[in-house]
Amino acid sequence: MPAVAGSASSSPLLVERRDDRVIATLNRPEKRNAIDQATIDELHLLCAELEAIPRTLILTGAGGVFASGADIAQLRERRADDARAGINANAFVRLALLPMPVIAALDGYALGGGAELAYAADIRIATPALKIGNPETGLGIIAAAGASWRLKEIVGDARAIELLLTGRTITAGEALEIGLVSELHPADELLAAAHVIADRIARNDRAATIATKRVFRAPRAAHPAVDLEEQAVLFESPEKLRRMTEFLERKQK
Repeated sequence: MPAVAGSASSSPLLVERRDDRVIATLNRPEKRNAIDQATIDELHLLCAELEAIPRTLILTGAGGVFASGADIAQLRERRADDARAGINANAFVRLALLPMPVIAALDGYALGGGAELAYAADIRIATPALKIGNPETGLGIIAAAGASWRLKEIVGDARAIELLLTGRTITAGEALEIGLVSELHPADELLAAAHVIADRIARNDRAATIATKRVFRAPRAAHPAVDLEEQAVLFESPEKLRRMTEFLERKQK
């Protein structure tokens, strides 16, 4: 059932809701989907919805662009208190912590805050037109909405610090090579490819999917205890019994 967060086509975030997934499209094409305060507000509303009713989220951008960065006009006016408030950072943390997977489908530019939004996703796929990076130091600031710690978790320390210090924008091919994205697809097939991933996730047990993401995001010191506690709950679930029984019955045929 299609719907939008604000129900108007001018909303900075268009939201389509289905039973097992939500498709959210950054929708400021005239600004190359630059992330402004209104976009952040809409992301918080969407996160609240997906925290209450967990579903897979596909996040993409309108007009052949994911997000060209934070809105520089707004960013220029922000001061120390705004930085400490973590306006973008807190929204992206909330997105990363959603119970079900987040899939970012990236086309065109994903720069600055747009790249950091992509880093907050669990799975990133892209078109060959992707250009992604963090040019913040060239604007007199740092990448403070997650890049300084998420990027190294994704691509490793050596790659991450080189990209952050140089502010270099990389192509889709390099992003694939270093593991920043996992697949490349033509632009007209990108969203369909994201749905294929969401379909594969939907075939699995929802509780096991949520537990897998929660365990994966847990700090290293929490393992293996967190794994064992989650597994203990799943071992008692009727769905585990049903799925394993069906597997054994198929194997016997």
